This record gives sequence, structure tokens and C-alpha cells, in this order.
Amino acid sequence: MDFNKLMQQAQEMQKQMGRIEEELQNTEYTGSAGGDGVTVKVSGGLEVLEVNIDEELLEKDNREMLQDMILIAVNDALEQASQDRQDKLGVMTQGMNIPGIM
Repeated sequence: MDFNKLMQQAQEMQKQMGRIEEELQNTEYTGSAGGDGVTVKVSGGLEVLEVNIDEELLEKDNREMLQDMILIAVNDALEQASQDRQDKLGVMTQGMNIPGIM
């Protein structure tokens, strides 16, 4: 086994993972609930960036339903961000069998 070649491969993988992490941080994901009555936008860093509520929902006396819809929309957006992260970073580690790590 060529240790230098292995180190070069590890460094290249680290660079690729850094690029993917940066791409994920800059990606925005939108979750929705109630037929887009509530939409939430989150970053790949799992930060809530924006919450939009349709005016019709604000005019009604439906506080509990609105709270539930916000939770659903936030969780939807976070799930999309998490799944994208798993898909993109999973490709990097696919097929690796490093003792003690995987």
C-alpha cells in the first residue's frame, strides 16, 4: 500500500467534502403545509430563513391549526435539507471500509 497515494486521496476527499459542505450551506429548501398556505425556507445549515403565511389564514380564528401548519412546514424543509446532505455526503463515503470508522 502506497501511503503517499493514500494521503493524497484523503486530502482530495477532504477538499471535495469542503466544497459539498459549502454548497449545502448556500442551498435553500422550502417546506410547505396546507396547500402552500404556510411556507418555510431554511438554509442547508438548518437555519430558518423565512416564514410566509397566506393572508386568508390570518383572517380566520384558527390559531392551533396555523401553529400545526408552521411546524409541518418547518419539519418538511428541514427534512429536505437533511436528505440532501445525506445524499451528497453519502456519495463521498460510499464503498469506504475504514476499520474503526465505519
